[in-house]
Amino acid sequence: MPFLDITVIPVLTANKAAYLEHSRKMTPIFKEHGALSVTECWGEDVPDGKVTDFKRAVALQDGESVAVGWITWPDKAARDAGWERMMQDERMMGGAEPPWDGKRMIFAGFEVIAQD
Repeated sequence: MPFLDITVIPVLTANKAAYLEHSRKMTPIFKEHGALSVTECWGEDVPDGKVTDFKRAVALQDGESVAVGWITWPDKAARDAGWERMMQDERMMGGAEPPWDGKRMIFAGFEVIAQD
């Protein structure tokens, strides 16, 4: 079954284009290192929850939007190997800071246990 790296990120709404451009630069690198696809989503209908929600999860501030993304890998072994190679890839080093607050980003890896 596939393995997913999922992120939830607070992004200045004004930085939407920069966020998408950053993704467009990174996607070929992920694919080169084994990812099957990269999906980016921009929050359009993000309701307030009673106990928790996406906004609270990333401490969303005025003027920000919630972005959710995932990288699909063939399996966890391919993901682990891909990330190891990417951490050695010069294109991943330095460069411009990403257009979001990485301290409030949530990320994790997930095993797909059912897929239709």
